[in-house]
Amino acid sequence: MAQQATAQREGEMDPVLLGIINNNFVNICREMGITMIRTAFSPIFSEGLDFSCVLFDRRGNMVGQAEFCPAQLAASLFIVRWTVEELGVDSFEPGDVVLHNDPYRGGAHIPEHSVIRPVFHEGELWGFVANVGHLAEIGGKAVGSFAADATEVFQEGLRIPPVKIVSRDENNLDLWRLIMANHRTPRNTWGDLNAQIGSLRVAERRLIELLDRYGAGYVTRAADELMDYSERWMRAEISAIPDGAYEFTDWMEDDGVVDEPVRFHVTVTIDGDRMIVDWTGSSPQVRGPINATYGVTAGAVYNAVFHVTDSSIPKNSGAYRPIHIIAPPGTVTNVVYPGPSVGGNTETHPKLVDMVTGALAPVMRERVAAAEGASACNFLFGGVHPKTGQYYANYHLEGCGWGAKDYDDGNDCTIVVNGNCRNTPVEIFETRYPLETVEYSLIADSGGAGRHRGGLGTRRIMRVGEGAEITASALFDRTKGEFRAWGLEGGLPGGYGAILVKRRGEDAFRTFPEVFGTVSASKFTNIVLREGDEVMLDAPGGGGFGDPRDRDREAVAHDVAEGTVTEQAARELYGWSGT
Repeated sequence: MAQQATAQREGEMDPVLLGIINNNFVNICREMGITMIRTAFSPIFSEGLDFSCVLFDRRGNMVGQAEFCPAQLAASLFIVRWTVEELGVDSFEPGDVVLHNDPYRGGAHIPEHSVIRPVFHEGELWGFVANVGHLAEIGGKAVGSFAADATEVFQEGLRIPPVKIVSRDENNLDLWRLIMANHRTPRNTWGDLNAQIGSLRVAERRLIELLDRYGAGYVTRAADELMDYSERWMRAEISAIPDGAYEFTDWMEDDGVVDEPVRFHVTVTIDGDRMIVDWTGSSPQVRGPINATYGVTAGAVYNAVFHVTDSSIPKNSGAYRPIHIIAPPGTVTNVVYPGPSVGGNTETHPKLVDMVTGALAPVMRERVAAAEGASACNFLFGGVHPKTGQYYANYHLEGCGWGAKDYDDGNDCTIVVNGNCRNTPVEIFETRYPLETVEYSLIADSGGAGRHRGGLGTRRIMRVGEGAEITASALFDRTKGEFRAWGLEGGLPGGYGAILVKRRGEDAFRTFPEVFGTVSASKFTNIVLREGDEVMLDAPGGGGFGDPRDRDREAVAHDVAEGTVTEQAARELYGWSGT
């Protein structure tokens, strides 16, 4: 403490204490996440970890975050600051918790519910702790609140502007009743929201302990210095990229409502120590729910930049300052009211990440990867469980293949780059829901061929159990046309994804348009499946890197032996002779 006092008198910050305080900020957020895992009701939190935990100063600057969902982490920059600006900093009192999920107020998409709690120290507001989490069921037209054919936000679920759900540690029961009345699984909503709120109380205690230990003024100065340090480091990283304007275009196969491809275009400009990412040239806002909010588009940009810069940079508001984003309102990269956007955070976000890195590939080849499968393979289902008589809903994401790099193969069966949502274990399906897993495997040849092979996608086949009837919705991408995950430097595209159905008594799987007449083969809402029906989820593979003929012969032989590449593909694509 004497060293701290000396540093304060001299106007300098002790670098050791700076590191300690930064680690405290991060660990407070991690402890919030542990609280969520241990207390949440729904697998999307306890198994999928589809939440983020963040710490802000009283001005709305992010000073700490943990390694949870990248999409939510970036969006929280806008969610917290805009909420504080809208309500006014003086409106917050000790013990308050503000809830909101409005996608037009800086949010990602409507299932993401933000809870924000002010932290007071010795009677003065120091900052805020926040938790952003994807509630598994929030009403709307689709079970699981993922209406793949939604044409306006009102079909996507209950929309809540910033409002106090807790005032001075007393629940606003009228608001709780309103929420419970509009969600299909109110028990889970009650448990999951209370897990989020409980994580804020844990963080508040830990932050107050930190302020008691070092003093609020010193911690504030340390936070400011850490943000400036992160900004300098990020500017140095950007300065190392050659100046220039780099462009990239990619497509979504359809929007779930109109069977036409949707264009996305980006120009990444490096100007000294600044990066400008401009989405002008992307398609106008579409009817279906693949539109991205500004928070989603900004989050995708930050996500991409953090992937190609030094991972040791402390993640706080300073690291974000040198990155400037242009997303014209009314386009697919900045949806305006009342446009739908539930798929923007799951299908569009990873595509935008790949596009930014794809644009930079010519000048950063050693740090970028080919495209990932870039589909969260959203599969949502619910109904009344035949054994319990209770209504349930589940949001499932499937792992896709990631793109290959200049130095290594892509990862197999990994959740898309915008999330940390692990694949739901088979045991969860079979103990909590009336679905039997018939097959769960990697798909041979789904990784794009290359000097380094793209990662493999997965196949999961599920059968509806005895006496059950489920209502299912899905939102996939990269299932048709020339929309597969692209390769780099001669690497081939990854394999297609698919969602197929086999009715009880039938011999073969068919597409949903064939069986149910849906507009899209990859996006549909509220399809009823009954006992004995089977659903096949095929996740797309990642793109390859480099000429397949340059792949190491031993690596090809190993792929064939492991079953990740068939002998036919090895011979045709890699020129393998079998020896």
